[in-house]
Amino acid sequence: MYKKIQGNGMNLKNKVAIITGASKGIGKAAALALSKFGVKTALIARDERLLKSVASNIEREGEECFVYPADLCLEDTIKKFVAATHEKFGHIDILVNNAGIGYFNPVADLSTENWDALFNLNVRSLFLMTRTCLPHLRKAGESVIVNVASLAGKNAFAGGAGYAATKHAVIGFSRCLMLEERKNGVRVLCICPGSVDTSFFASRPKNTDRILKPEDVVESIIHMIKLPQRAMVSEIDIRPSDP
Repeated sequence: MYKKIQGNGMNLKNKVAIITGASKGIGKAAALALSKFGVKTALIARDERLLKSVASNIEREGEECFVYPADLCLEDTIKKFVAATHEKFGHIDILVNNAGIGYFNPVADLSTENWDALFNLNVRSLFLMTRTCLPHLRKAGESVIVNVASLAGKNAFAGGAGYAATKHAVIGFSRCLMLEERKNGVRVLCICPGSVDTSFFASRPKNTDRILKPEDVVESIIHMIKLPQRAMVSEIDIRPSDP
């Protein structure tokens, strides 16, 4: 599925990628796909059992994988994870900010606790992880940050005010980051999927034949990463062709 781009694109062999929310969904698919190109992966999420399952699949194929079960909402945890990743692999080349949660309620019914939880994980932790990784990514000279946003960050829907607000923030953050870091050799992609067939929407009725698969999103991410350093796709909208 993941065809190598011809020409002088980015060689992923022995690159090191940090992937957040890597225990399932898009994060898991990204870890498995990148490992097929020889990327060493550092995976963080809260569920240790699921993380170890992903790592087992990667290691079975002969690639290196480092797992770090932890809460991404804690700044000290992020600093320790990034330091441990650098100590293990010696460099960091790719950051995939994928971790996120969703609470879907009308504004009148959305609790302060859920509002804060949305922004703590979807926005604050993404900022902290990015800022902590930037010195390593700049040093790499050829690096990529992928921020997984959502089409909800560009569209309104009833019951989505809290979630959509966080994804609006991720898109705005990514656009500014791209302008700031391209001179440092750091390419920035913000990818905005529509509904994806993951456990994220497990409680919502859906026709799985008509929504995106995690692998569809990851294929677009891989394509961007594999482009030559001179080329950057900074934003991608990806939606079902027959919603």
